[in-house]
Amino acid sequence: MAELNTDWLAQVRWDAQGLVPAIAQEAGTGDVLMLAWMNREALAQTAATGQAVYYSRSRGRLWYKGEESGHVQLVHEIRLDCDQDVVLLKVTQTGHEPGIACHTGRHSCFFSLLRDGEWQAVDPVLKDPSSIYK
Repeated sequence: MAELNTDWLAQVRWDAQGLVPAIAQEAGTGDVLMLAWMNREALAQTAATGQAVYYSRSRGRLWYKGEESGHVQLVHEIRLDCDQDVVLLKVTQTGHEPGIACHTGRHSCFFSLLRDGEWQAVDPVLKDPSSIYK
């Protein structure tokens, strides 16, 4: 099997820790689902497999989206911003309808709205997180 060309990885502006922020956007709706981090290996594996792989800063290792929850992100496009320091993944979120991207059991991690000087949760929990994560 031929090895995938990874020269394109050198064009990404990695931070001092070798990471780049990655935004996951739902391809069908345009909803911003989450922000995570990627290192070179995560981005290369995402491109090679078509499934989102991130770098978990808290765990200090690669994090295969859906490895515990089953809520996998199928990647349709990988884009790089004009400064080459942010990656945008256009994805289909799987595992529930509508897809659950957030560990709180919500569709998107961006469920808090600043209203009247307070953060208010405005999107429903679609599935109890205790039933998702064992």
